Amino acid sequence: MTFEKILVLAPHTDDAELGCGGLIARSIEEGRQVFVATFSTAEESVPEGAPRDLLKHEFFRAISVLEVPNDNLFLFQYPVRRFSSFRQDILEDLVKLRKKIQPNLVLLPSAHDLHQDHQVLSQEGLRACKDASVWGYEMPWNNVSFHAQAFVTLEERFVRRKWEALQAYQSQIELGRPYFTEEFITGLAKLRGTQIKTEWAEAFEVLRVIV
Repeated sequence: MTFEKILVLAPHTDDAELGCGGLIARSIEEGRQVFVATFSTAEESVPEGAPRDLLKHEFFRAISVLEVPNDNLFLFQYPVRRFSSFRQDILEDLVKLRKKIQPNLVLLPSAHDLHQDHQVLSQEGLRACKDASVWGYEMPWNNVSFHAQAFVTLEERFVRRKWEALQAYQSQIELGRPYFTEEFITGLAKLRGTQIKTEWAEAFEVLRVIV
């Protein structure tokens, strides 16, 4: 990869790790700068009786496994499933991030992601980051379709690190979400690797390329 400054835009805690945790792990190990901006800690969605900031704490534990420096983390508190009511505010925050970080690669939800919050961040991220290459990451449970146009090869250790990071989200694992399993994470990485004649990979949609 030639990108030296990467900004990951995540609608909610766990989206960055699910969508591109392998790429993050590889990029950090190879000395690239990785920044992660999460736009909601989904306090309204935590299990009954759990602390409101549960997902926030799980996020910091997960991202520490991927070794993203704390100074490279940005956490916003937009209400879950209501991003469309704050579209302009989100755009303004994205523009500020772009000016501050000046990334040459931005990773965000696929343009075909059906989740309402993911749609807003995908659209506004593409608008805000016109001077960067932009890729959409894969979330099969939300994607009505997905055009796998870019592949990042991974060593097995990066896939294992991705799953290790996701294990920090015990609240999500306990809900029995089918994509929060080791079988799913490794299986998808195997599938994408098979498509490019390697063992492991993550796939992305190419929304913009700047050469």
